[in-house]
Amino acid sequence: MKQIDFWFDPISPYAWLAFARLPEALTGLSYNVSYRPVLFGALLKHYEHKGPAEIEPKRAWTFRQVHWLAHGAGIAIDTPVRHPFNPIALSRLAWACAPAGTTPSRYVCEQVLRHAWIGGADAEAPDRVAALREQLAPRIDPASDEAKQRLRDATDAAIARGLFGVPTIGVDGKLFWGFDALEMVAGCLRGDAWFEAPHWNREGAPRPGLKRV
Repeated sequence: MKQIDFWFDPISPYAWLAFARLPEALTGLSYNVSYRPVLFGALLKHYEHKGPAEIEPKRAWTFRQVHWLAHGAGIAIDTPVRHPFNPIALSRLAWACAPAGTTPSRYVCEQVLRHAWIGGADAEAPDRVAALREQLAPRIDPASDEAKQRLRDATDAAIARGLFGVPTIGVDGKLFWGFDALEMVAGCLRGDAWFEAPHWNREGAPRPGLKRV
């Protein structure tokens, strides 16, 4: 059985799409998933990069494309009334539900993602967040130092692994970014010979090129 890591931030609509499609994309394969909420904003800060929702023309395209992809995949999605929103409380809640030494369950992560991407409501609304917390009954207080540290540790570890965006899926030391990478993930798990050929290392190797200053 292969081990898969699934890094995500509930702020990302692509994370919701990839999460929802993952079981179908990997049908017939033997695997176990560790779901790891991280802070996308920290990844952006690390690489000194703006998020797609912070660049207006890119934001407009992102949500048009997201809804087209959801339509094609048969995945329900509703853009939150406010976006970007602050996802920290939701990610801390997910980690607060996981026993020490484990990662949040698929059920917990699904509820957190559905909270953000189904219904089109305000993901930060205190009453909604409180209702979600009551539903999930976390093991520890999401505002506790332990919950904060678990999210911080997961994010730091993700950056150390080389993550630059969400969702990212890890298989056998390889990282696959985005909803549209699910077919590559499935190919890797099935042992596609392409991954044993030079392509992966060759195309990922640094090479000279122009740099903006």
